[in-house]
Amino acid sequence: MVWEGASLWILAGHQEPAALDSHSHHAIQITFQLKGSFEFGIGGELLKGPIAVIGSDTHHTFRASGAAAHLFIEPESPAGIALGETLLSGRSGVNIADGPMIETLEELRKCYQRGISSDEVLKLGKSILGRLPVVEVGSLRDKRVLEMIAYARRNLEDTVLLPSAADHVHLSPSRARHLFAGQTGLPFKTFVLWLRLERAVALYAGGSTLTQAAHEAGFADS
Repeated sequence: MVWEGASLWILAGHQEPAALDSHSHHAIQITFQLKGSFEFGIGGELLKGPIAVIGSDTHHTFRASGAAAHLFIEPESPAGIALGETLLSGRSGVNIADGPMIETLEELRKCYQRGISSDEVLKLGKSILGRLPVVEVGSLRDKRVLEMIAYARRNLEDTVLLPSAADHVHLSPSRARHLFAGQTGLPFKTFVLWLRLERAVALYAGGSTLTQAAHEAGFADS
């Protein structure tokens, strides 16, 4: 299930091992081993279960058998910033084999075994976010960047351009461009595309058709 800034997916196992070639995504990914095994490849390093955290925009491969839960978190959200500063601490990925998140893993396994509804998955995902490390408000990213992101979210149905977002936070386009890229690691236009995809996936998961989801997220077609 998808909500603003995060999504939780519980994927049933396959008879044959699943594999994804090297790819990256802007979201921070936390994968929980529910059944079987999984393996991430980051450069020459392998990360395995029971829990692995993959940093934002990190190129990685993925192989799995059985079942896993994937929690994707927007790195600019408070939870994403906290993960970057605590669990990841500048690293591309980490394994977690003990600590409070193991309790979360056990809860996910029980839910997987008995089966849960979409509403329960959403509730569980938000509950997991609430258990993650936190950071002080003062250590969050530049408030102007956060407001540019909020502005883009509110206007995804329309054309969202950098000059209008820059004007909204009282910056010149050139200053806003450099500040945004420096804080998020992405150009503003690319980040807006990420937000549109996030919105479209949320709408599709909520029952909209692909065409409806695409239009409401600001795409011309599916």
